[in-house]
Amino acid sequence: MSQLQFYQSDRGSAAMLISLALAEDFREIGDLTSENLIDPELRAEIEVVSRQQGIVAGQPVVEMLFQQLDHSVVWTTQLPDGSTVEPGSVIATVEGPVVSLLKGERTALNFLTQLSGVATLTSQYVELVAGTKAVILDTRKTWPGFRNLEKYAVRAGGGTNHRMGLYDGVMIKDNHLAAWNTSGAGTIADAIHEVRNKVDAGITIEVEVDTLDQLRAALPALPDYVLLDNMSPELLSEAVTIRDAEAPQVLLEASGGINLETVRAVAESGVDRISIGALTHSVVGLDIGFDWN
Repeated sequence: MSQLQFYQSDRGSAAMLISLALAEDFREIGDLTSENLIDPELRAEIEVVSRQQGIVAGQPVVEMLFQQLDHSVVWTTQLPDGSTVEPGSVIATVEGPVVSLLKGERTALNFLTQLSGVATLTSQYVELVAGTKAVILDTRKTWPGFRNLEKYAVRAGGGTNHRMGLYDGVMIKDNHLAAWNTSGAGTIADAIHEVRNKVDAGITIEVEVDTLDQLRAALPALPDYVLLDNMSPELLSEAVTIRDAEAPQVLLEASGGINLETVRAVAESGVDRISIGALTHSVVGLDIGFDWN
């Protein structure tokens, strides 16, 4: 896996979400339990431990969280994001005032378990397509506000990010075509040409099709990608043959209804990319806990 980057945009998203998460817990009052029960001078070191096998992700977010709570808290990573963890693996240690550690424990685990769940599920898909040329991509089916962080977790799991939003790539879907082509006179290729003439050079253009006839209609316009929606592996193989003959530079992306049981057959059809909404919308968090010494 290439070097995992936590970008400035990821930090910006994390900062906003951390503020929201802490506001949910504290309001204008604070932690009634810890602040009224625990000696403020008491310090401790705790271990962050995985309870099950998976891929860890989210440590930069949690480190930012504790720094916002208390600059004296020290987060020390033992297994960096993207690492495989087993039951009992110590992911990190956290040292600081016990009051601050207790205040941040649940919110930290909320981030860490969810993002590690995304990374873990992504890694399962990536492993299943190993040996094919297909790469696993995420989608825009992310929790509102969490997109940057969830897409970071996809990278931690060995996946590849699709476009981040509506602003950084063209995706012409069936609803776009229906709304644009009210007269019924335009073709898919016409729509691709129209968009290409209006957007900046370097912006990628993708068009969604759900039949082989639509694929044939799109290829002469040479979009960067064609998304093959809800096609069987057999149809996908036919689509690859058509693409190879007519426009080999266009990349083909399969999407729709793909799961852990079917992804290998989809990859073996010869498509270049497989986008899977479940990476972010159907995740079970990885079981991680704080072990107090």
